[in-house]
Amino acid sequence: MFLLDTNIISELIKKQPSAYLLERMEGIQDASLYTASVCAMELRFGALRVPNSEALWTKIQKRILSRIQILPFGYQEAMKAAELLAALYASGRPIGIEDTMIASTALINGLIVVTANTDHFSRIPGLQSENWLLPEQSQKEDTSSQHTE
Repeated sequence: MFLLDTNIISELIKKQPSAYLLERMEGIQDASLYTASVCAMELRFGALRVPNSEALWTKIQKRILSRIQILPFGYQEAMKAAELLAALYASGRPIGIEDTMIASTALINGLIVVTANTDHFSRIPGLQSENWLLPEQSQKEDTSSQHTE
């Protein structure tokens, strides 16, 4: 099961989304796709910053968010995010708070993060991430990551 990062959902609403992404998603049922409430916040923020913001937001909601489950950011996710932030700062390789919140949501729910930003997510101990914007062969060799402690 997969947690779609904001950049993947943004790609899906483009006029011509990545062929690799569309191909990868073909065999996956909507019931296996999730996103984090933090991603919904980022999408709404992005939509509000462009002309025709309500039309874009409606498109995002109808095409994507209505078809996948949006996971809340609750107490368990918050505590995990705090641990991750502390560890990342201690290692000298911090990432943004939003990405840490997305990662903690994926970890708590046992999901693989699908993102174009595998560099950041690969820093998270125990988290799996995949980049579906790349061809599957190079994705398996280069961007699928599982960092362990």
